Amino acid sequence: MNFLNEVTLRYPDAISFAPGRPYDGFFETEQIFSYVRRYLEHLAEEGGSPQQIRTAMYQYGPTAGQIREVIADSLRADENIDVPPESIVVTVGAQEAMLLVLRALISGPDDVLLVSSPCYVGITGAARLLDIALTPVVERADGFSCADLEAAIQDERARGRRPRAFYVVPDHANPSGNTIGPQARAELLELAARHGILILEDSPYRMVSPGPPLPTLKSLDRARTVVHLGSFSKTIFPGARVGFAVADQLVVDQAGLTSLLADELAKIKSMVTVNTSSLSQAAVAGALLAAQGRISELNARAGEYYGDAMQCTLRHLDARLPADRRAALGVRWNEPTGGFFLTVQVPFRADGAALTRSAEDFGVIWTPMEHFYPGEGGHHGIRLSTSYLTPAEINEGTARLARFIEAESAMS
Repeated sequence: MNFLNEVTLRYPDAISFAPGRPYDGFFETEQIFSYVRRYLEHLAEEGGSPQQIRTAMYQYGPTAGQIREVIADSLRADENIDVPPESIVVTVGAQEAMLLVLRALISGPDDVLLVSSPCYVGITGAARLLDIALTPVVERADGFSCADLEAAIQDERARGRRPRAFYVVPDHANPSGNTIGPQARAELLELAARHGILILEDSPYRMVSPGPPLPTLKSLDRARTVVHLGSFSKTIFPGARVGFAVADQLVVDQAGLTSLLADELAKIKSMVTVNTSSLSQAAVAGALLAAQGRISELNARAGEYYGDAMQCTLRHLDARLPADRRAALGVRWNEPTGGFFLTVQVPFRADGAALTRSAEDFGVIWTPMEHFYPGEGGHHGIRLSTSYLTPAEINEGTARLARFIEAESAMS
């Protein structure tokens, strides 16, 4: 991220396909105040006194969060995830949720975290901070394979290590853009239950994509094998820095007492961030309440916009590099149906040096895929984010990108 920021600042006139963030055009400054007011009204409707409401807004709040009921209602209404509020922990973005879950689950040097590869750098970075061993499960060109995951689990156990969890982004993954199909979802849940591992489901792009989404893994979870990691950064606004973890698994401590995994996460959080900002929680809860909990309806226009941006990018890429020309160069890309990202395979090394040449000589910025591989891989891959650009910028940006790819391919 530091390198990408440096490149972006150095070449301010370049068109950037790098930032995976929401489009600014959907944000209205005054909307924040209406969200907070809606939450204050909700507290009053629930019987809160002026003193209690003032305390809820100005004081340290409960470590596990003060809007868990609102989130639980939203999950039930929009995602068919029916869990008690007590199983939810509100976090400082989904990033903190990842850190808390890893700290709770991984207890020794023989415990292993399995991750899809390529993989979101937030989870791999959190694992490195905690000195957690990572085992990549390579995502093939045609998507995720349960057979590959099962082989990785068996290999780790043969080495005397204990696979504890598998991290995956099932819907429009960052960085690949791929989505796990219905049958593979059912197979993944069965495999996790059979092998006694947890699935860490991270799915921030579902509600900002066009069309009805596939069921979340958590909504299909009957054996409590899924810890659902949630984020409001894409669906409400990233500046709030509010995420959550649904952790309804039962935990038995050394004294034989049973509690929820969420309680363990809250204990760890109390030593990390104490609590999530009450003001940020109020803004998020107000947005959820205003939409009757239905994030899908709140983001209907955004989902359509992002879907159009993805299709616009794919159309322009195809026009700049038609199929016969791609075949001659050895270039290909996937075609995600939603989300923010797609990946392009090129015949040359797509590293930091190539990115610098792209920005300096062609005025276009992208993300090298090699940063998303926990082990080796991705050296010939480019990630494009389509979410932050206007149609005119996509048109010009893909033209510049095609010229860059042509030039680099000729050099290689």
